[in-house]
Amino acid sequence: MVPEKDGFEGVEWRIRVADGSSEVPVTDTSLARKVWLRTKDLFSCLGLKVWMFLKKAWDIGANDPRKVIHCFKVGLALTLVSLFYFMRPLYDGVGGNAMWALMTVVLVFEPNVGATLYKCLNRIFATFFAGFLAFGVHWIASRSGDRFEPYIVGASVFLFASMATFFRFIPSVKSLFDYGAMVFILTFSFVAVSGYRVDKLFDFAHQRISTIIIGTSLCILVIILVCPIWCGQELHGLTVRNMDKLADSLSGCVTHYFTNINGEDDKRLQAYKCVLSSKASEDSMANFARWEPSHGRFNFRHPWKQYLKIGASMRSCAYCIEALNSCINKENKAAESIKKHLSASCLEVSSSSSSAIRELSESLKKMKLPTVHMFIGEMNRAVEELKNDLKSLSQLLDPSTTGENKEYETPFLEATGSVLFMEIIPVVTLASILIEIAVRTEALVGSVEDLAKLANFATIDDKFKKCDMKDKIVPDEEKPDGTLEALQRV
Repeated sequence: MVPEKDGFEGVEWRIRVADGSSEVPVTDTSLARKVWLRTKDLFSCLGLKVWMFLKKAWDIGANDPRKVIHCFKVGLALTLVSLFYFMRPLYDGVGGNAMWALMTVVLVFEPNVGATLYKCLNRIFATFFAGFLAFGVHWIASRSGDRFEPYIVGASVFLFASMATFFRFIPSVKSLFDYGAMVFILTFSFVAVSGYRVDKLFDFAHQRISTIIIGTSLCILVIILVCPIWCGQELHGLTVRNMDKLADSLSGCVTHYFTNINGEDDKRLQAYKCVLSSKASEDSMANFARWEPSHGRFNFRHPWKQYLKIGASMRSCAYCIEALNSCINKENKAAESIKKHLSASCLEVSSSSSSAIRELSESLKKMKLPTVHMFIGEMNRAVEELKNDLKSLSQLLDPSTTGENKEYETPFLEATGSVLFMEIIPVVTLASILIEIAVRTEALVGSVEDLAKLANFATIDDKFKKCDMKDKIVPDEEKPDGTLEALQRV
């Protein structure tokens, strides 16, 4: 046996067979070396995962710095509340219940102003109402004697908790006071049941309400004064972006169908899906925006519900675009001669419809009355032309009627009189969907015009009258891709 040293695998022994014909290598793998290799692999894998996690966290912060700012704002609010523990005069004022202020900050602090105000105000009013109601129940129960007191308290908890829970199922109450109803149940049950054993119930309830007011007040100050994120601006910007995506998908889809252009259009075709998936975000933003004070160009009673109607109109258009997209991927392809016959009118309808939607987006972005009547007129003329082209296709299915309708005798019909019925259906379907999109685009125009009237959007003449204010209001067109940034500068 001849030993051979290896710097990485330890000592390797080669056993020579008796006849000398071959050698069999045998590696000395000790237990300690196996443990070392496995430990090294474990730490390498762990280090790689930590590095990937940190890289992912860095990308999240770099893509949306507002998330990082929100983290600092939460830390700032908690630090300010902690002063009630660190400073003796403040601690003596609220006592050991200052911990409720810390809990309040953690529970109600949200990334945007509207959501934070919604939780803060709901928590304050629900705590006030539940505290006073529980104190009244305790006063009545204490006057009824020791025998009936627990029954009265238990019955009140059952009654009010059941009623508050039922109210949470009512849509109007759920959208505005769902969090408040939950806080009411918690506070009333806590105070009412605790009052059976606590002698100084009024002092206990007073300290509880005081600490909650302190926590919510600090949250409101921090969320409004330090880099505020307004739900109203978020909803306004989301609506503007969705309109642009809707217009891009509409024009890109029809252009791709008739010209077979790939590349950039492939991304534009899928932009409409953002419109279909934004309903939940729009609902929550509109709900929270109603709690926000006047900010920028948005008044306190800004018609936020109208944005939901605009979103519903855009989704109805997006569903039609989804049907258009399915026409592109159909296995049953239309005849090229028919596509060529209808391409001009179809492209004109899609171009005028997308132009109208883009004009609506621009008007909404600048918050001025929309001027889309010219585009709507072009769209209606293109629709009539498309309907006439569709009528001419009927001659392909019944050539015997050609002599009766001389106006439809064209070289196109003579060359394609033998077109199969199945080759006509795809392009006719697409043309019908385009006509429906034109109708739904007019409905979208009506929704935006209603918003402009309710919100008192400025007209073009008003814009020129206020040209002397240009130093105070930065025009949005200087940064077309930054809707939210432009709104925040106002």
